[in-house]
Amino acid sequence: MSNSRLLPCALAALGAIALPLQVFAAPADVSYDAAAFDRCLAGVRTQALGAGISAAVFDQHAGTVTPDVSVLPLLDSQPEFKTPIWDYLAGLVDAERVEDGQAMLREHAATLKRVESEYGVDPATVVAVWGVESDFGKTFGKRPLLTSLTTLSCMGRRQPFFRGELIATLQIVQAGDVAADKLVGSWAGAFGHTQFMPSTYRRIAVDFDGDGRRDLVGSVPDALASTANYLKRSGWRTGEPWGYEVRLPANFDAAVSGRTSRKPLSFWTGRGITRLDGAPLAGSDKPTALMLPAGKSGPAFLVFKNFDAIYSYNAAESYAFAIALLSDRLRGQGGLVTAWPTDDPGLSRRERRELQTLLLQRGHDIGEVDGMIGSASRAAIKLEQKRLGVSVDGRAGQAILRALQRASDGAAAGTSG
Repeated sequence: MSNSRLLPCALAALGAIALPLQVFAAPADVSYDAAAFDRCLAGVRTQALGAGISAAVFDQHAGTVTPDVSVLPLLDSQPEFKTPIWDYLAGLVDAERVEDGQAMLREHAATLKRVESEYGVDPATVVAVWGVESDFGKTFGKRPLLTSLTTLSCMGRRQPFFRGELIATLQIVQAGDVAADKLVGSWAGAFGHTQFMPSTYRRIAVDFDGDGRRDLVGSVPDALASTANYLKRSGWRTGEPWGYEVRLPANFDAAVSGRTSRKPLSFWTGRGITRLDGAPLAGSDKPTALMLPAGKSGPAFLVFKNFDAIYSYNAAESYAFAIALLSDRLRGQGGLVTAWPTDDPGLSRRERRELQTLLLQRGHDIGEVDGMIGSASRAAIKLEQKRLGVSVDGRAGQAILRALQRASDGAAAGTSG
């Protein structure tokens, strides 16, 4: 889901090879300095050839690219950090994704068993990553990687980083692992079933189906095994949980919480933290962190090293919780016990589609019903909020859904009467 998929890890890997080139900043509109872009691209070409890319491959796949400046505003947009966690999780850990994920566990059981034997990562966690990243292969992203990465190599922030990603993409094409026209994904370059960045692909991807290619686009076995390999290399501990929800005592001092503030389990027991049923914390006295993603009034979690392995996949705590909580649901566990501290919880994808259907029925031109709340849907919600005399913020939550459901039921009753 995030467009910075695996960026921190990839940045560290590529920082040493990024060379200084002439750069410039471009506004996020349709205009740009073509001459400056061409000069920059010539420098990128020199760097790519020095990294083993043939002139023919570079010229064919990057040398003639017309910049896509629409990617530039996205450099500062990351939903994992800006969306309330209850909204973020509502759409990612919903009944629909759980049902689909359990179907994938059954369909790919043999492959997942082999993956677990090889890498030590359980099937539910691997499938949870797959579900959050691409909805089990349904949504890879639509942007041509070579166009986006060529643009970002010479425009906007972090140009040296994106040059490294462009070169890694060209290496994938040159090696024959994935055809250039199949490399579509996020604006930042993440692609395939589990949305690897190209540089991460170069380091981590494996050929698990034995066809001689590491193909995260066309091979589910390669994608699942590569994901498990990433988690293993990130410190995954076989047989250990990622963490679990706990209960805090009254007047708990939240200053000791935080993902990096690790204490022995006995420390938390001494502070009065218990399992949800009130039972004492059980297990070994390994370093454990207390996380309060919505503060003391929301759900509380004790997390172990495997949470950090998930977090390394995309450095956002809400993202890591999405993977972790979805994996629990795929194992047959229930949802959270403690409610999020909001009077307007988020919507599942089914509920978002219902909201869009209601907006269409009320005459709003919002496009197709797809469960994606975009600017047109938010504008329509604002109009309905104004009609209802409530706070106008365009938020797609339970409050507006229930209000429109009541209005629809009332209209239907009036018609039948």
